[in-house]
Amino acid sequence: MSRKNAREKAMTLLYQMEISQSSAEEVINDFYENNEIKFSNDDIDYIKDCISGIEKNLNIIDGYIEKYAQGWKLNRIAKVDISIMRLAIFEMLKREDVPNPVAVNEAIELAKKYGTDNSAAFINGILGKVIEEL
Repeated sequence: MSRKNAREKAMTLLYQMEISQSSAEEVINDFYENNEIKFSNDDIDYIKDCISGIEKNLNIIDGYIEKYAQGWKLNRIAKVDISIMRLAIFEMLKREDVPNPVAVNEAIELAKKYGTDNSAAFINGILGKVIEEL
């Protein structure tokens, strides 16, 4: 498996957390029980780190989104878009193995696949401002 697949799985788990109001622990346990795709140990560690790390740093991460999503409240942004941005911002803040431009590029690709027609541009605008601040 590749990091791209692990990133996509992490995003879908974040989306699941958002929709079901589950904890990181619950979502990770469910992932282990129902994982049909065989991820490498490194990929599993990455997924767990992202899910747990985002939960622990949610206020900081959401603070960046709220700051740059001018005119948008978090509860009005599509849950998929929120999940994608949370993952990218976490990677920028906490994952030294992911360069910031890669985090943004991968987020845009996820937005094109899972979001609306406007998601990629919306996410790119917000993440671009986050990179400038960092």
